Amino acid sequence: MTIKCAIVDDEPLAVELLASYVKKIPFMELSGKYGNAIDALNGVNDSPVDIIFLDIQMPELNGLELSKMLPESTRIIFTTAFEQYALDGFRINALDYLLKPISYANFLEACNKALQWFKLVHQAESKPADEVTSIFVKSEYKLLQINLDDIRYIEGLKDYVKIYTEQSQHPILSLINMKAMEQMLPSSRFMRVHRSFIVNKSKIREIDRNRIVFGSVYIPIGDSYKQAFQEFINR
Repeated sequence: MTIKCAIVDDEPLAVELLASYVKKIPFMELSGKYGNAIDALNGVNDSPVDIIFLDIQMPELNGLELSKMLPESTRIIFTTAFEQYALDGFRINALDYLLKPISYANFLEACNKALQWFKLVHQAESKPADEVTSIFVKSEYKLLQINLDDIRYIEGLKDYVKIYTEQSQHPILSLINMKAMEQMLPSSRFMRVHRSFIVNKSKIREIDRNRIVFGSVYIPIGDSYKQAFQEFINR
């Protein structure tokens, strides 16, 4: 697998350093070098890449602003001298966050993490939904594999989800919206019963007055989902 990348930084020396790192990694291919975010946006739109190594503090348009304009398929690895932006990087769902000065070892580690990410995505996309037995979700810069049989239910909180499993007392927090989460799960095994909840059909043991009961948790069945849920129960 080859990963196409671009480097965006207003410091020429920083650009050349990362470019030299890219050349040392067989699976990385440098498609563009940009000194500002505006040129990068135009370049990526004309010639899409898989990953952008993106500086944050730049004139006119900074890296955080640019990240919100990029195609959804383009993943981001932030490169910055300022540690306080790490939380913003997590919120934007960046693959990694490299703090300057960036060593080759840290750069290589981030690239290997990106390679793993794209391999998993490719495997998931090439596998029929009904054959999927697990999913990978991103949580705090880590990729976690979760067995579908282990999931009880999922709760949506704006741009985040909480995944409640059989194996843990605490939910797994991941920066992904409910629509994207629903698309990752096979419909034969999971059902959305409310705008804020997806449940594992096989884990439903009790229903109390239009609410699904998981221990002390009562999950409401939304009005727009009641008919589909009733059809599932009848089957």
